[in-house]
Amino acid sequence: MSLTASTTAGHAAALAAGGAQKALRRHRLAETFTAWSLAGPALICLVILFFLPVFAVFAIALTDWQFGANSMSFVGIANFKEVFSDEGFRASFVNTIVYVAIVVPGTIVLGLVIALLIESGKSCRAFYRAIHFLPFMATLTAMAIAWEALLHPTIGLVNQTLASLGLPTANWLRDEGTVLPVLAVIGIWQNLGYAMVLFLAGLKSIPQDLYDAADIDGADLWLDRLRTVTLPMLGPVTMFVFIVVALKAFETFDTVQILTQGGPGHASEMLLFTLYRESFQYLRTGYGASVAVIFLVIVVLLTLIQARVMDKKVHYQ
Repeated sequence: MSLTASTTAGHAAALAAGGAQKALRRHRLAETFTAWSLAGPALICLVILFFLPVFAVFAIALTDWQFGANSMSFVGIANFKEVFSDEGFRASFVNTIVYVAIVVPGTIVLGLVIALLIESGKSCRAFYRAIHFLPFMATLTAMAIAWEALLHPTIGLVNQTLASLGLPTANWLRDEGTVLPVLAVIGIWQNLGYAMVLFLAGLKSIPQDLYDAADIDGADLWLDRLRTVTLPMLGPVTMFVFIVVALKAFETFDTVQILTQGGPGHASEMLLFTLYRESFQYLRTGYGASVAVIFLVIVVLLTLIQARVMDKKVHYQ
């Protein structure tokens, strides 16, 4: 009897263990199904709206297809060879790098300075935040037209003001020596409010205890507090602003299209304008796609390098 009871108990335990494993598998299957049901629509949209277009651009870059043509031929890397031998592309690449090198640090420094001034003020903070953030929210096309009127060589407010002060004037958007710095100033002006708002949020998140501790340690001057507390604690915000502003600077197109058309010569031509001109004005779609591929690779590499280098110097709370 004891042997039979033991066998029956063991069989019941085995059945219970098997049932538990089946229940666990059903639970995991239900979790997997739920996860894919929630992530599936977003994943499908990502594939359709991002990965397929990127794949199509890479494929077109290897052909001689022209926009509107009914046929195409495979040319391999011939478009890329032509791009790298094109003086216009090299000029637009250098212009883009110089533009980014001016806009990014200028935006970060001025955005931080304005945020510090607003945060240290006692009144009208909301007004100053709105005034500085307005350019970022405004339609860039309208703002570019306003800048074109301000920089007009004869009736523009900038030249009239300089002339009234006895200073030399210039044809700002038609002079090879001034056009790129002027576009960079407009880029800083456009992105300044965005950087300011992020720095203001970062300043509000810094605990007051750290400033009190800095005072006790003898860092009671504003420059010492800035160096020992404010800037280290703003590290994550600064890295985020750096990457976002750099990406926006690389994507500059509207101001070039409206104000200069890449001129004079190639003095203000940017990579995206080169891509647009070759693809939609000259209808050299294969060539334009190769420019797009190079542009994408440059942006991805620079973003990864920026994030990797700056992440080592960032202090996270």
